[in-house]
Amino acid sequence: MLSLRGVRKAYSGVEVLHGIDFEAHGGEVVAIAGANGAGKSTLIKILCGAVARDAGTIAVDGREVALGSPAAAAALGIRTVHQELTLVPQLSVTENVLLGDLPKRGGLVDWPAAHERTRALLSRTGFTGVDPRTPAKRLSVARQQMVEIAKAMASEPRMLILDEPSAVLAGDDLDQLFALIRSLRADGVLVLYVSHRLDEVMEIADRITVIKDGLIAATSTPRETNEEEIVRQMAGRRLEQIYPDRREKPGRELLGTTGLTREGAFEEVSLSVCAGEVVGVFGLVGSGRTELAECLFAAAPHDAGEIRLAGRAVRLRSPKEAIAQGLAFVTEDRKGSGLVLDLSVRDNAALATLPRWRRHGLLDRKRQQAAIEDMNERLDVRPRTTSKPVKQLSGGNQQKVVLAKWLLSRPKVLILDEPTRGVDVAARVDLYREIDQLTRAGLGVLMISSDLTEVIGATDRVLVMHEGRLVADVPSAEADEELLLAHSIGVAA
Repeated sequence: MLSLRGVRKAYSGVEVLHGIDFEAHGGEVVAIAGANGAGKSTLIKILCGAVARDAGTIAVDGREVALGSPAAAAALGIRTVHQELTLVPQLSVTENVLLGDLPKRGGLVDWPAAHERTRALLSRTGFTGVDPRTPAKRLSVARQQMVEIAKAMASEPRMLILDEPSAVLAGDDLDQLFALIRSLRADGVLVLYVSHRLDEVMEIADRITVIKDGLIAATSTPRETNEEEIVRQMAGRRLEQIYPDRREKPGRELLGTTGLTREGAFEEVSLSVCAGEVVGVFGLVGSGRTELAECLFAAAPHDAGEIRLAGRAVRLRSPKEAIAQGLAFVTEDRKGSGLVLDLSVRDNAALATLPRWRRHGLLDRKRQQAAIEDMNERLDVRPRTTSKPVKQLSGGNQQKVVLAKWLLSRPKVLILDEPTRGVDVAARVDLYREIDQLTRAGLGVLMISSDLTEVIGATDRVLVMHEGRLVADVPSAEADEELLLAHSIGVAA
């Protein structure tokens, strides 16, 4: 169904795709894996018509096509669910899903029919509990991802490209996504599945294609390979140990809550994060975990309960006050709230620390630049230049810029919400080691994650939330995926 021959692409004279040769067929699930910056995103943008290739040919059903625009790709039945959300925040779920194709009666939009069709599409994708009339901006990132998938299904695609679709989905939602993919395969649809989660790739794919440095490095079936070999092909090296060894007992409490409540989101949450400790938070969509993080950082108010910093009760009125008290918050939506995409890497990295770079009322660019370059070197942000617009970086490198921004603020407690979303395995290892070094230096870390393997392997304790309540506090050494899932769905262990 799909054939690429010698596809090349360069940005500002730097070639990122060096001649891609690739084939895939209807009724097949092909996983595309690769490190951040390998060229996956550029390839996807070419296939969906968002970016023009510089050389090479693309054929669909044996006929060469131009793919000059997203509309041209859609006309061929190619639909894409991008890693970065593309919904219109002010519009309802129905308006987003049926954008440009709302049913009409007598020249007016037939809203009952539109909402019913949207419900049917959400049901087809397996995602329930989303009110079609709700504005997209009021949905969690995970539910927005569900809406994106339903939107892609609205036109009955012949080829569906999924770019990191499971990054914010877990448990039953992920199972529903896989059930949808299997049904599409049975219907003869070609599914291109881009993911850094290799366990998913091994489970769902018929073939796995690895891209490295803008070229196809290898193609194999799950039976012919294993996760370790895929990592070697992606990174050019073997990863002997993904998670650092955890250590002795933590120090004094840095962040704590008692009975913290936000009406409609969570209630009676009591927790603590100590110096030298990584505390994980796991929960399904709607459990209240992100809303909890927002309250801790004063990005949203709480209605009752207490927040403590270093053992002292505080009432933080804004993120600015939270930052001054030593809190930092890496949000789950780096595009929407973590970065200003049109600004440079340097300007994004400096956003949380602008007062520090002032001297005699003026911005000391030289001192700021030196600090940011040191941090980028430490986190291995690529490319090294800080003048490049951050929107031109790969997803993983954008995430590193967000982390650099907060580490420059010298926090005492670091709150991480889905910190490895869209980050390749090798970069994840670097991130876990950075977290390990931070906690060895006395920081406390609260890590929210939908990845069960990560939330067990990278933490000392795991807090589990269910329907707005904290239902379990489990030492990571005693936790397993079955236990955490049981707690997250309200089943007593």
